Amino acid sequence: MPTANPDVTQSVAHYIVSYMADIGVTTVFGVISIHNMPILDVLAAEDRIRFVPARGEAGAMNMADAYARVSGEIGVVLTSTGTAAGNAAGAQVEALTAGTPLLHITTQVDLEFADRDRAAIHDVPRQPDMLRAISKSYFRAWSADATPGALAAAVSDALSAPRGPVTFEIPVDVQRSDMTTRPALGPACVSMPGVATAAIDDLAQRVRNARRPMLWLGGGARGATVEARELVRRGFTAVTSTNGRAVVEETNPSTLGAFNMTPAAQRIYRQADLMLVVGSRLRGNETHNNRMTLPSPLIQIDADASQAGRNYPVDLFVHADAREALALLIDRLPEALDVDRNFHYDVAVARAQSEGELRSALGPYQEIAETLQTRISAGGHPWVRDVTICNSTFGNRYVQIADPRHGVHALGGGIGQGVAMGVGAALAGSGAKTVVLLGDGGTMLGQAEMITAVEEQADLVFVLMNDQAYGVIRNIQDAQYGGRRHYSALKTPDFEQLCRSIDLPHRRIGSAEAFPEALDDALGTTGPCLIEVDMLAIGPFAQVFAGPPAGAAGGQT
Repeated sequence: MPTANPDVTQSVAHYIVSYMADIGVTTVFGVISIHNMPILDVLAAEDRIRFVPARGEAGAMNMADAYARVSGEIGVVLTSTGTAAGNAAGAQVEALTAGTPLLHITTQVDLEFADRDRAAIHDVPRQPDMLRAISKSYFRAWSADATPGALAAAVSDALSAPRGPVTFEIPVDVQRSDMTTRPALGPACVSMPGVATAAIDDLAQRVRNARRPMLWLGGGARGATVEARELVRRGFTAVTSTNGRAVVEETNPSTLGAFNMTPAAQRIYRQADLMLVVGSRLRGNETHNNRMTLPSPLIQIDADASQAGRNYPVDLFVHADAREALALLIDRLPEALDVDRNFHYDVAVARAQSEGELRSALGPYQEIAETLQTRISAGGHPWVRDVTICNSTFGNRYVQIADPRHGVHALGGGIGQGVAMGVGAALAGSGAKTVVLLGDGGTMLGQAEMITAVEEQADLVFVLMNDQAYGVIRNIQDAQYGGRRHYSALKTPDFEQLCRSIDLPHRRIGSAEAFPEALDDALGTTGPCLIEVDMLAIGPFAQVFAGPPAGAAGGQT
């Protein structure tokens, strides 16, 4: 990074924008405010970075989150202080849950009033406490001179394992202040934990002794696709979390995919004689609240040492980046492991059984699931899902994706984030149209960002499943509360009129048979469009999805 002429004065805001552009940031999401105007004024004038003006801070955060997941680059979101930063909190918790490398640049009132509870406009005296709670880490720039170091530290920490959203807070008067020097800090310094070779040696010996070894691949393994696929080629079988999908190709017969807690999957676990968990927290909603029996020995690789044995006791923990650890393991293994090849056949059968049971539960929605299944993976489309019955049934597991970065969903289970996530994913520029699965309840929470999709001409198709209710809540009320359907029915807008008012192409279908043509037409267009699926006209699923049993962990969101 070049050093500026010491005789040339530039503002701190100018430095922030230049630094981001120099390290490769091309897109920033946010909402303009009086407290971030110095930065946005420079950003517009320099025209090196695209600014996407969301309709709300929560939407901007979800967009930056999905953008980072699909592009593989750091996501950047710009909010204002106080209530505005608070508006983004729920969406930032989602990014924290997903381990998304994200830089949240937020602001603060003038330094003379900060943290003093003097009722300055937008002031929140304990804003740093809130930001620390929803961030991997938090940095504040107290002065012009402190800005370069704090900003570089924030970016470096967001990108360092374990990744996550980092908040950089800067008072508005510091943004306006002048700098006469520009430190040559260079690109972000990304740190990874060192690997203990003795632990890898131990792991390699255990693998050589196993006859039916399995990988459990989580979101932390998405950067290790080459290594994970090589281990499967040498003899491992695999299963994934919903966030680790496609680390091993979902078409590979040696993987269960994300069918990770079906009865057939659990029978497979009883046969396995080693499980290597890579970059996964073994979340409760994918392990029956950690009561599901997993194979022994159970070995864990994670860049976050605090995850060691947190949800399951482990026989060996390797504190390391997934890619590096698996590469070192492969170096210590023979070209072909001495494994029971019949076990691979058993895995393929279990996968087929799990898929068959799911299809039989879908009823008329099997046509929709099959259509999405054949189009998404083959076309390389990013697949974004909100919290809906359709995602919990077929979206998270049955509809295959071609690349681990193509799968985006609300890991934290928060409804209403899908619209904005779809926009961010589409603007990441994967080269194929983004497909976004929504429910009517979540859509009404996030529908303002459909205007952003139109304004930015995001290349996506919203598939809106409309049952005019919080469908899963209604089903839970039927199953567990004697059919007392309090507060679950929804007054939904006329989505055709809504779409017309914002210039969003709309098509409503009242039969599952009409879906393939509608989706193909939508995928053949450029820009955003919406397909509304009238679930009341189509009818119910063959098997009611009512979430988890009473008292169990949350369903597979």
